[in-house]
Amino acid sequence: MNSSIYGKLALTNLKNNRKTYIPYILTAILTVMMYYIMDGLSRNSAVGDQSLHLILVYARAVIIIFAIIFLFYTNSFLIKRRKKEIGVYNILGMGKRHIARMLIVETLVTAAASIGIGIISGTIFGKLMYLVLLKLLHYDIRMDFEVSADTLMYTLVFFLAIFIMTLVYNLFQIKISNPVELLHGGSQGEKEPKTKWLMTVFGVIALGTGYFIAITVDQPLAAIQAFFVAVVCVILGTYALFTAGSVALLKALRRNKKFYYQTKHFSAVAGMIYRMKQNAVGLANICILSTMVLVMISTTISLYVGMEDVLRTRYPREVEAKTNVSTPESDQAVDEIIEEELANAGVKAKSMLRYHDGGVAAIKQENGFALQEFGNYQVDDVVELYMIPVEDYNQMEGRKGSLAPEEVYVYSTNEDWGQDTVQFGGRTYRVAKELESMKLSPKDERNLVNTYYIIMSDAGQIQEILTENFEDTGMQEDWVEQMSVLNYRVLFDLEGDEEACLGALRSMKSRIEDGVGSGFFESRELSRGEFYFIYGGLFFIGIYLGALFLMATVLIMYYKQISEGYDDRERYQIMQKVGMSKREVRHSIRSQVLMVFFLPLVSAVIHIAVAFGVVTKLLAVLNLTNVPLFLICTIVTVIVFAVFYGIVFLLTAREYYKIVN
Repeated sequence: MNSSIYGKLALTNLKNNRKTYIPYILTAILTVMMYYIMDGLSRNSAVGDQSLHLILVYARAVIIIFAIIFLFYTNSFLIKRRKKEIGVYNILGMGKRHIARMLIVETLVTAAASIGIGIISGTIFGKLMYLVLLKLLHYDIRMDFEVSADTLMYTLVFFLAIFIMTLVYNLFQIKISNPVELLHGGSQGEKEPKTKWLMTVFGVIALGTGYFIAITVDQPLAAIQAFFVAVVCVILGTYALFTAGSVALLKALRRNKKFYYQTKHFSAVAGMIYRMKQNAVGLANICILSTMVLVMISTTISLYVGMEDVLRTRYPREVEAKTNVSTPESDQAVDEIIEEELANAGVKAKSMLRYHDGGVAAIKQENGFALQEFGNYQVDDVVELYMIPVEDYNQMEGRKGSLAPEEVYVYSTNEDWGQDTVQFGGRTYRVAKELESMKLSPKDERNLVNTYYIIMSDAGQIQEILTENFEDTGMQEDWVEQMSVLNYRVLFDLEGDEEACLGALRSMKSRIEDGVGSGFFESRELSRGEFYFIYGGLFFIGIYLGALFLMATVLIMYYKQISEGYDDRERYQIMQKVGMSKREVRHSIRSQVLMVFFLPLVSAVIHIAVAFGVVTKLLAVLNLTNVPLFLICTIVTVIVFAVFYGIVFLLTAREYYKIVN
């Protein structure tokens, strides 16, 4: 056979199958473009922030996994629709070797168009995405946009490998099939599936377990691990219920005579029952992708829009200056630097608090606290315990109280202690008073970790408890001595010209951290840029990957309807011949498409509603405790997504109706 005929056949086939190949090529182009842009951003040496660079690298890894799965998945729709056509070629005399050459040419054309246009589009829009990222980061320093040769090479090799693997898969499918199987390849699996009650029960249990975990988790730190367990359970439950539970539901609808014996329902329900085995995975994929899009976009928007709330949660006071090893000299040096820089900048400090404390992590018990090495947050009952001398407490609160050595005041930022005694550090103390409030830290049930303040008679007693605690950890003697010394903290807000305040903050930070032993300085304004780098990067990735997953959702829905349209065309034509009107056909189609389309969306919204509580706990770990803001962002995201989903429904329903007629 003349070699030029393969090219002509390939181009003719692509043209004749444009309803399926054009969307495939367009989405492949977008996938190549989005990978190219993300790879270029992750390799840009001008992105100096390690956190942002790590976010971009992870996003690139997600796109790699997505591209492999997505292009293979959509290719399965294409080869399924082509089997009958290829079977005709085979019966007319084309050997499988010739068909293979034709498929190779088709794949080369598809790959060349997808990769070539994708890279060109990535080069064009890469600069735009780069500028959008800089805008979200609030980055004022100029960063050059780079077009990396490595990015070009990796994109070319990666997507060529994917297209070669899909070609190998298609050739294997042709090789193992005979002409009769190819002719019926687009309409296989028409036997009525049995109701798999065991899988249905498993799906209910898995989904119920995931929902139970999401609803019952009440600690932000516990939510991190619980969230991933719940996600796995919900995914397994979703696939099981769509595979087996959907068949059980449709058969229940069929048994409902009032519902089933309506023109617009019976043909739709009957057709869906017979094809649910092949429908289930697609519907479950749409549901999972929709859930991912909704969670990803709503959370990242909330974090970015709620940046001020995040900063206020992380930094209740605008400024904190600290010496980790308090001495009279270091304390005085910190105070002097603050006063000098305030005077030099012409700004004022307000709400200033000065105090010494000793802090440890502890496990809350029935009658007290088991002290642990600071930073060990692996248990749900973990709390932060800060011991403050009564002298410093009086100075902060403007009081004149005193405590005996065996007496303490207790204050909790969350739940009250509610007992007359408290044990910690191997000692028992009488609670002279449980404080209702402290200027240092107002009550807030949304705190990441419950915090307890213990006001004690003097600093020496606190140091003894710290020494005993750290000696039990097996630290070296010099470290125990250093860790047992109290901290000195100065907290305050600033009032004055913004630029003058920033200048004062920079000078304080430089002098305290460079000139004071164990000195530490942080402020809300100086940290603002770091937070925008992290949360702006997350927002960018959330929208970026959300758009990618949305594209996948739309294409899966489109192919699903196109595939089912061709499968249903003969059935509806027979029904019209026996008396079914075009209006009744349209109503039946609308009923079927509505059930197929909106079942995943409704399921995704239910997933989001149940997961709302655990996601708010995860956001608390990221310092966003503004639940109403997240609720508004979630509702708006769901509404926008539902509108977009509805538009896709109208378009695909119209295409389905054209095919059937």
